[in-house]
Amino acid sequence: MDVPVVTALRARGPGRVAVELDGETWRVVPLEAVYGAGLVVGGPLDRTRARALGRELRRLGAQAVARRALRTRDHTAASLEQRLAARGTPATVRRDTVEAAQRAGLVDDRRFAMQRAEQLACRGSGDLLIGDDLARQGVPPELARLAIDALEPEAARADTIVAERGLSPKTARYLASRGFSEVALESIVANLVADELG
Repeated sequence: MDVPVVTALRARGPGRVAVELDGETWRVVPLEAVYGAGLVVGGPLDRTRARALGRELRRLGAQAVARRALRTRDHTAASLEQRLAARGTPATVRRDTVEAAQRAGLVDDRRFAMQRAEQLACRGSGDLLIGDDLARQGVPPELARLAIDALEPEAARADTIVAERGLSPKTARYLASRGFSEVALESIVANLVADELG
């Protein structure tokens, strides 16, 4: 079987190149993939170059998925890798893409954990809910604990909510539903009992 020859590389919009094989338009690919695969006019598209082109296309596709994901919100390494996996990105390409995003400072699990914990605490969440959310986002347990420990104490946050909503069984149930621990609720329950007895 004859190996096809690249007979032309023609610009097709910003950063895109139409590759012609043996005088026929084959496909339009990113310019970066053409360079990465070493395609040149007059050169063969042999098995080695075809594989290199495939690798470049997978790498560029993964980078595009990562850019779109990071454009809309911050991600942990685990959540970005999960996003890439959902798009069918091979494991080695996922790992390389996530590592590149980490080196560039686009993905930082510690920063994510600190910001997300603070955000949830400001919305009235307790430590249990915050810890669960961070775990679902792929934050390692030690970073989740660090982020929660950096927050205003849970009991103080609970007292603020009680001051806003009033001391009542309904408020105690609300706090429990928002992930406040039994320890944080002890004084509130004690005050409710004292009010009932007093």
